[in-house]
Amino acid sequence: MSGTGQSSGRPAASLPSGARRALTPAESERMAEKVRRVELAISLVLRVGVLASVLVIAVGLGLMFAHHGSYLSLTGPLSYRALTSATTSFPHSFGALGHALAHDEGRGVVVLGVLILILTPVLRVAVGVVSFAYEKDAPMALVTLFVLAVLVGSFFLAGA
Repeated sequence: MSGTGQSSGRPAASLPSGARRALTPAESERMAEKVRRVELAISLVLRVGVLASVLVIAVGLGLMFAHHGSYLSLTGPLSYRALTSATTSFPHSFGALGHALAHDEGRGVVVLGVLILILTPVLRVAVGVVSFAYEKDAPMALVTLFVLAVLVGSFFLAGA
């Protein structure tokens, strides 16, 4: 190996345009460790998000059935079928969701669980932005940041 610090033995100026030098074994090991940490972080975000949403939805269903025992019936005007019909009122705005949660309405808690489930992939993209910045991969960090901006923007535009 020459004194250039290049594993290929060639100075950086002789590398073809856009080519990257080969990593040393120590650099390769550090990069693999970074990738492993990022994969674990992403896995944790997805697992916690799904688990949290399932738990919140279960609590909401429990509240619904505790407050409205008649929903347990399979027939009648307040049966399970009425609860799951298209005409059943669920909170459709953040204000209505806040009101439902403040009044311990099971429907609001269920909607909160669904919202957590919807936001889990968005949080995964945010972790992707941080991970690419951590890996010093600026182009991918910028692309992922753009994807995150589109996702967040779509939530605000959908409510307009």
